[in-house]
Amino acid sequence: MQAANEQKVISVNVGVPREVEWEGRTVATSISKKPVNGSVKMRQLNLDGDEQADLSVHGGPDKAVYVYSAEYYPFWKQELTEPGLEWGMFGENLTIQGLLDEAVNIGDRFKIGTAEVVVTQPRTPCYKLNLKFGRSDMVRRFSKSGYSGFYLAVTKEGEVEAGDPVTQLEQDPHGVKVSDINRLYLHDRKDLATIRRALQVPALAQGWQDFFQNPLTQHSKS
Repeated sequence: MQAANEQKVISVNVGVPREVEWEGRTVATSISKKPVNGSVKMRQLNLDGDEQADLSVHGGPDKAVYVYSAEYYPFWKQELTEPGLEWGMFGENLTIQGLLDEAVNIGDRFKIGTAEVVVTQPRTPCYKLNLKFGRSDMVRRFSKSGYSGFYLAVTKEGEVEAGDPVTQLEQDPHGVKVSDINRLYLHDRKDLATIRRALQVPALAQGWQDFFQNPLTQHSKS
């Protein structure tokens, strides 16, 4: 899949927690994001009008904004036989054209609207993605696809709206793609060379740094 030449915001999506029934219990979730019109303030913890239901696993400075590629939607429309998928369907805050997981590095810096951001980590889905789509296999399908999207930390607060250009300010020199982190996590924890490179990326979220220290420690003991 090739990246589009033009990088821009297709949709800005926000949502607040609500209670829904899922598998016999009541669950609080804010995965249902809806597109909004006009300019929205991008802050260090979230977008105005957006909240997280469970701050122990979602949100925070390293997960202030979730990005998903508009180029992945045609795949899902075919995969799920749902031609009417709306922007924000995967819980993303920003649906962006031209930023693919296989092309974006952890640590890359961008200007989006008037805000500035840095890529910190891929998204790892929880069961609420199953809830969102009303099917028990969605987390498995999402992980298998390799199309995770990624989180941003906001380094300079600003305004963002649909149609805004996305400008790369800096490319991280270590060359660790978002898709590399997904591959290491899901399939290939023996790729110690890439793990070592990933641990050299200052922007990589602390949780991922801690996670990748384990295979290195085990290797040193063997």
